[in-house]
Amino acid sequence: MAVERRKDNKKRVLKEGEYQRTNGTFEYKWRDKTGKRHSIYAKTLEELREKEVDVLRDVLDGIRSDKKDLTINDLYNLWVRIKRGLKDNTFQNYKYMYTQFVEPDFGNIKITDLKRTDVRAFYNHLSDKQKLKTSTIDSVHTVLHQVLELGVEDEYLRFNPSDNALKELKKAHNNDSEKRRALTIPEQELLEEFLSKQGQYHRWYPIFITLLWTGLRVGEITGLRWSDIDFEDETIDINHTLVYYSKGEVEGCTFAVNTPKTEAGKRTVPMLPKVKEAFLLEKEYQKECGIKCNVVVDGYTDFVFINRFGGVQHQGTLNKALRRIIRDCNYEVLDKNQGVKEVTLLPKFSNHSLRHTFTTRMCEAGVNIKAMQDILGHADAETTMDIYAEATKDLKRSELINFEDYFNNQRSAQTVKRNKRC
Repeated sequence: MAVERRKDNKKRVLKEGEYQRTNGTFEYKWRDKTGKRHSIYAKTLEELREKEVDVLRDVLDGIRSDKKDLTINDLYNLWVRIKRGLKDNTFQNYKYMYTQFVEPDFGNIKITDLKRTDVRAFYNHLSDKQKLKTSTIDSVHTVLHQVLELGVEDEYLRFNPSDNALKELKKAHNNDSEKRRALTIPEQELLEEFLSKQGQYHRWYPIFITLLWTGLRVGEITGLRWSDIDFEDETIDINHTLVYYSKGEVEGCTFAVNTPKTEAGKRTVPMLPKVKEAFLLEKEYQKECGIKCNVVVDGYTDFVFINRFGGVQHQGTLNKALRRIIRDCNYEVLDKNQGVKEVTLLPKFSNHSLRHTFTTRMCEAGVNIKAMQDILGHADAETTMDIYAEATKDLKRSELINFEDYFNNQRSAQTVKRNKRC
């Protein structure tokens, strides 16, 4: 005996799970893999069946059905509760970036409505409207991508909508991604000469010379202890870094010592004679002024570079000192060369530019790329190669200019010889 199929008020046969309600709208019911009941609704049967296709895709792909009202902020709160394995300063920075830029508006979007174009539009908004630098958006992307990836892992999302969004932004905004420029040799010589003079800035000579001639990161320099320096073997042991970060509004900012993020970060760096001299100058200066390290950070003490109060040096303080050094050095040059059209002046640069300068000098000296990677502590050879390619591009340009000068001189000499014969 044939079973009579249910029909709607237009005599259309309804599929299993489909129902027409008393008010004329339609409902589709199904159970998820846990046996829990779910329903979707539509005004017409055609609209309902379009939604059924999405439900079927979610079921086949294992996408959870309880995502209907879930927002990006809900995923973020889950991520905060379960995320482990991050250093505290890194975790606090991630949370700051999210709460500052994502949570207020973009974070309220329901994940069921989230599209790739939404993420792209959000990054463009940060760049065009809020005028954030690409490096800052990179930090926002780092945490947002992790949050959305959790949605993929927990089967709320089929794919991560933020995949490749940052790459697209960098390509689209290529003009505002300014390359960090190394100091030229004349600029570096000017800086070293200015710092070496007795005066108010001579105090900064040891730390900036060490930055210039080791390629160490700022946190590695400020975190150096005397026990990390081997004057006999003339080597520097890099095994940790000093960081300064916010622990929130209540606890404020604090220093911490972190181990390197990668094994490549743990390394032994050769101590060049100029660096050894800088360390000895620092030691002598502290002895003469009666300055001693009186701070302990996560069990670490006896730091090499300390301020006049015996505390560790702050990266912000070093950058402020650099700005004053650049300003007064350039004033000195201009005062001494009044009327001269072309003089060497110091450009605007930061602490990290000195690491880039050291890398460029190694390129110019023909240092092996593998050795450069080990000295700089790059986990990825591609990072070293990128810097190498940029530095050698400038080097090749200057070499060609020298070649052109040589060729012109040779041609002039030949002309003179021919004229003499005549």
